[in-house]
Amino acid sequence: MSALIHIVEDDADHRAALCDLIEAGGYRTEGFASGEAALAAPVTPDLIITDLRMPGMDGFELLEALKTRLPGLPAILITGHGDVPHAVRAMRLGAEDFLEKPYDAAHLLAVVDRVLRAAATRAELGRLQTELQRRDGAEILGQSPAIEALRARIAALAPLDLDIIVTGETGTGKELVARALHAASPRAAGPFVAINCAALPEQLFEIEMFGHVAGAFPGALDKPGKLESASGGTLVLDEVEAMPKPAQAKLLRALQERQVERLGENTLRPLDLRIIALSKSDLSKLSLDDSFRADLFYRLAGAEIVLEPLRALGQDIVQLFVHFAELAARRYGKALPEVPYLLRQQLLRRPWPGNVRELRASAERFALGLDLPDAPAVAQDAPQSLADKVAAYEAREIRATLERCRGNTERAAQVLGIARRTLNDKIGRYGIRV
Repeated sequence: MSALIHIVEDDADHRAALCDLIEAGGYRTEGFASGEAALAAPVTPDLIITDLRMPGMDGFELLEALKTRLPGLPAILITGHGDVPHAVRAMRLGAEDFLEKPYDAAHLLAVVDRVLRAAATRAELGRLQTELQRRDGAEILGQSPAIEALRARIAALAPLDLDIIVTGETGTGKELVARALHAASPRAAGPFVAINCAALPEQLFEIEMFGHVAGAFPGALDKPGKLESASGGTLVLDEVEAMPKPAQAKLLRALQERQVERLGENTLRPLDLRIIALSKSDLSKLSLDDSFRADLFYRLAGAEIVLEPLRALGQDIVQLFVHFAELAARRYGKALPEVPYLLRQQLLRRPWPGNVRELRASAERFALGLDLPDAPAVAQDAPQSLADKVAAYEAREIRATLERCRGNTERAAQVLGIARRTLNDKIGRYGIRV
């Protein structure tokens, strides 16, 4: 369908002539006698062409209003009183171009074509960036045996209509796994609904999970609960171990019967959904001491996925760090600094108690230049002997050379002018991590 262009011009004859000209160029038009009328239009156009001087709201005021109400909508300003200051002000207000009466018809149509193509390009770029961010956030990265096994487990379980428990430390990517299971399942086109059980007060559990009908309590309207909203798709119960025991009993009944009864009604509504429960604790152990209902555990545990902590993923730590740093640099329009060899070694040595969430925050700070590699600590003990000073100097030189050679000991030995075996002996003696 051709683009819709709104023409805002208080002179009726000029407005009609301009509409005819634009339509002759292959576009649809709608004319308005004032800026107020254009803003009240029920349909948003692809472009606005407006006169500058009009009674009431003038062209500049219309551009100001568009910036607030319809940001990104392209506009062309036309005036019979044009001058450079007006042109500058129009551009600052977001106008794509500024034409002075009398204008050349062919030139106007060329400007319209250019402006519409530029707007389409911006829209497509925005769509692609959104899609790229979505994919970046959903991809499970890494080549370690643990990650390869995780991908294989997801591929095997996703097509099966089983409820699943995903267990792992805080920040290991449990919701990312849940999204991957949903995306690779036959339910991918259905809703993906997540609820944080730890953040849900016990008094509101029944209302949020099961919904209510109009009149169930003062001011209540018809509202489906999370279970109903997820029907046809996947419901994720995050931090399910924090769910109060009375709530666990109510949830168990709904899952057993795959039916839900809204608060205030006696009608059972069928449920067609998969449950993915996320927990940072071992639910099987919690069920043994009655901290978590055993019958609910067995109902949820059609299959289980246990996530390894970040510290167990080896070189995947560096890959993830670089990936997150690249995303942050792209998002903030910065050039990504090189990740030096010593920093890579430091990443592998850190315990990462916050796992991937902590790693991502660290990578983003690095990309913004807020978090640079720490210099090796220097002990402030007793005065060093000459031999100690020589050894410390030698260790620093070896570390620096290894960093420049990116850990290649053969090349580093050539640069230092020593045998590779000698270099390896010194690396072991000084405790240098390669």
